[in-house]
Amino acid sequence: MITHQLALVKREIWEHRSIFVTPIAIAIIVTLGVLAMVVFVSGFAEELHLAIFGVQNIAGDAERKAALTGFFLGTSWVFLIALAILTVFYSLDSLYSERKDKSILFWRSLPVTDAETVISKLIIAIIVIPVVTVIGIIGTHIINLIITSIWVSMKGGDGWMLIWGSVSLVDNWLAAFIIVITSGIWMSPFIGWFLLVSAYTKRAPLLMAFMPLILIGLLEGIILRTHVFAENVLARGDGIPIFRTVDIEKFFNEEQWRLGDGATRLLVHLDIVQFLTSPAMWAGVLVCGLLSTGAIYVRRYRDES
Repeated sequence: MITHQLALVKREIWEHRSIFVTPIAIAIIVTLGVLAMVVFVSGFAEELHLAIFGVQNIAGDAERKAALTGFFLGTSWVFLIALAILTVFYSLDSLYSERKDKSILFWRSLPVTDAETVISKLIIAIIVIPVVTVIGIIGTHIINLIITSIWVSMKGGDGWMLIWGSVSLVDNWLAAFIIVITSGIWMSPFIGWFLLVSAYTKRAPLLMAFMPLILIGLLEGIILRTHVFAENVLARGDGIPIFRTVDIEKFFNEEQWRLGDGATRLLVHLDIVQFLTSPAMWAGVLVCGLLSTGAIYVRRYRDES
């Protein structure tokens, strides 16, 4: 079974090039944005000279670390948005496209079960796409650090001290990995739902996936005057229990930086134990399992001949 799963995962990566093309495209866009910013800022030669040497001689490690952490967070969010969009479209297309082009008839002739096929697509959506996204984030950070450090050195500043020596790469990258992976697990009920829709619908999978969710929320609000479905399902992304209480304004407050190195470390604001012990997380995994089982059943017994 493991051999089959590895082969199926490789097949998905081969057939859906967007899995790695999307992070590469985002990395290029972000890097071009950094280059454009560098070119624009270079036009203010005198102000730039004063700013670099002012930061180099006056600003402390905490201030520089907070500034670079903010820069890392800004570029990482672009990848997270792309991750969400890519996961939605992949999940909705993965089982629908093979029925649309009739390739499902070929895959059914191979010694691979429907369960193995659906599980491989689940693995891609929950694990592979997030991991590729993290690799894209890390690669983009490295490239941008090289660009900015070279630029600072060309302007007379100490690129190693101001750039490489002012950011905790392990802290930022490990935090990005944890957030991306846990987000995929937390949103797994939606991925299971998308796979079920992809296995069942005959047309317009995007519409068929979101229309019921929106209609249920609207009908509940109109008829029952409550918003339980919207708060617990549609707004699920806002309640991921991986974060401790985070005050963004406080995080970037100068007084907070003086509290020590931990004040600007991202891992301090994450709570893995809280996530792993969350009943809502395990309930979501259970729902994802049930919906994925439904997708397996539909794929197995749906006649595509």
